[in-house]
This record gives sequence, C-alpha cells and structure tokens, in this order.
Amino acid sequence: MDVLINESRIEKRLDEMAKEIDKAYEGKEIILIGILKGSVVFMVELAKRMKTKVQFEFIEVSSYEGTESTGKVKIVKDIKNSIEGKDVLIVEDIIDTGITLTFLKEYLLLKKPNSLKIATLLSKPSRRIKELDVDYIGFKIEDKFVIGYGLDYNQNYRNLPYIGYVNSEKDLL
Repeated sequence: MDVLINESRIEKRLDEMAKEIDKAYEGKEIILIGILKGSVVFMVELAKRMKTKVQFEFIEVSSYEGTESTGKVKIVKDIKNSIEGKDVLIVEDIIDTGITLTFLKEYLLLKKPNSLKIATLLSKPSRRIKELDVDYIGFKIEDKFVIGYGLDYNQNYRNLPYIGYVNSEKDLL
C-alpha cells in the first residue's frame, strides 16, 4: 500500500475546512449527518476543530459490493431526529460516482431542512456519473482505490491515520 495523503496534510486541511464551515454558519447551530460507517473518523475530527455548535446524526446507506458501486442505493439506517427547519451538513468520506449523495440529498430535502450542504473528505471527479454541488471538499483525487481515515476494504483499514491506495484487491489480501 502507498500513502496518497499523509496525516499532516489531512490535519491541515481539516483545520481549513473547519474555519470555512464556521464562517458560513456563524451564529447558527448545525446538524452534522454522518454517512456510516466511512464518515465517522472525518466527521469527528472535523467537528473537534469547529467552533460552531453542532449536533450529530447518522444515516447508513449502501451501494457498494467489495470495491465496486452497484449503482443502487438503499437506506440501511435512517436518522432519528427531525431536521425540519434546521441547518444540515451531510458529512461523507468520499464522493465517487455521485449516485449515493444525489439520492441522499433528495431524500433529506424531503424532510424540509432550512439548508442542506455537503462536506466530503475526498472527491473523485473522474468517476462522477451524477453531478452535484459539493460545498466543502477536502481533497480531489484520481481514480484510485483508497483506504484509511474511515475508508475501508471489507470493513478493514478504517483506522489508518492517513489515506493510502492500492493498485488491486490482491494487495490487501
């Protein structure tokens, strides 16, 4: 496995993102909706740097089998509390095809939030099938299979403090 983004670059970018978000939500309270399980590390580390008052919610969706997207999104676990009239920030680990986030944004808008924005640690624009506006992007990356900092391969490697990449699944076995 090779390192794509080291720990210090991640830490620096999270500091910058937290300041951008704080400025946008100055004087407001926001609900961070983390997409399980990959966003947890990013969401917690981002929230720790923010001065804005935040609440946590989680939603779990599924669209992957192994390393490939199936293109079909299903909600596995929904948020528990109402977001009606609230300012909401969806927190995602990586935006690949855009299918999951497009689905999730449309779904959450039905719950009538005051505002709905998206923050992602990683974006792979070359893989985009569904275009969507992303308000906060940590890093734009090439089309590589990445793991670490919340991203996994078969539920493993989420705890790496950096983002690594592999050339094939065989490298992980």
